[in-house]
Amino acid sequence: MTVQATETESAMLEVAAQVVAVLPSATPLTAAGVQSGSPDVAAAFQGAVVAGLVGRPGRVAVLVGEELTEALAASPTPGVTLAGALQPALDAAAAAIGASCEAADEVATDAVSDVLGDHLVVPMIGTGFAAAAAVSLVALEPAGQSGAQAEEPAADHGSASGDAASMREPTPTPADAPRRRVTDDGPSRGIELLHGVDMELTVELGRTRMAVRDLLALAPGDVLELDRAAGSPADLLVNGRLIARGEVVVVDEDFGLRITQILDANG
Repeated sequence: MTVQATETESAMLEVAAQVVAVLPSATPLTAAGVQSGSPDVAAAFQGAVVAGLVGRPGRVAVLVGEELTEALAASPTPGVTLAGALQPALDAAAAAIGASCEAADEVATDAVSDVLGDHLVVPMIGTGFAAAAAVSLVALEPAGQSGAQAEEPAADHGSASGDAASMREPTPTPADAPRRRVTDDGPSRGIELLHGVDMELTVELGRTRMAVRDLLALAPGDVLELDRAAGSPADLLVNGRLIARGEVVVVDEDFGLRITQILDANG
C-alpha cells in the first residue's frame, strides 16, 4: 500500500513539473507538496480549466490565481479564453502520465472537485498561490489496478455538477455531445494568446558563494571572483529557467546578449 502511494505521489509531482515548465508566469513558480484535492484547496484560486483524458478514465485540471487571470484580461488579443490559454498546460499534465487529453473546458473553481472526483493536487507558489495542477486519482493509479473504474464513462464526473457545465466558455457543451479530439496537425491550441504577457529575462555572468562576514565586509572597489572563466558564454534565464546562452556585447552604450545557443527542454 505504501509503495502504491509513493508511486502515485511521484506521478503527481511529475505532472506538476511539466505544468510548471509550460505555464506562463511573470515570477518563477515552485511546486509545493502533493495533497488531496478539496473545495477548500480550489477556493484559493480564481479560475480553472479541466479536460478529459483520451482512452482512459479520469480528468486533468489546471487552476490559476490572480496573476494569470489578470494577464488574460489585459491581453491585447481579442477572444482570449482561459481554456484556450491553458490548453498547453493540460496537454503537458496528460503527457506526464502517458496520456493525451481532450479540449479544455473552463469551470468554476468550486466545481473542480465535482468534475474530477477523488483527486490529488499540487499548488504552485509564485506571488502567493499562482497555480495548481490536479489529476483524478483513478488516472494516477498503476495500470491494471483501475480496471473497474475504467469501465465507467469518463463523462460521469463531468455531469455531476450542472454549475460546472453552465460556466463553460464560449458555449456550454451538452453532456452527450461528442468531444473534440486534438491531434498534432489540428488548429493552434491558444498559447499565442499570451504573447502580450510580460516575462522577466535575466542574463547571468556567473555565481559565487560567500560567508556572511565576507559579504558584510564588501566595499566599493572590491572584486568578486565568479565561477566562470573569462570569455565563457553568459546564461539567459526566463523566470529563472535557463533557455539559452550567448556572448555579452555592447549596443550603442548599453550591454546586450548575442544568442549563440538555444537549449532544448532538457538543457
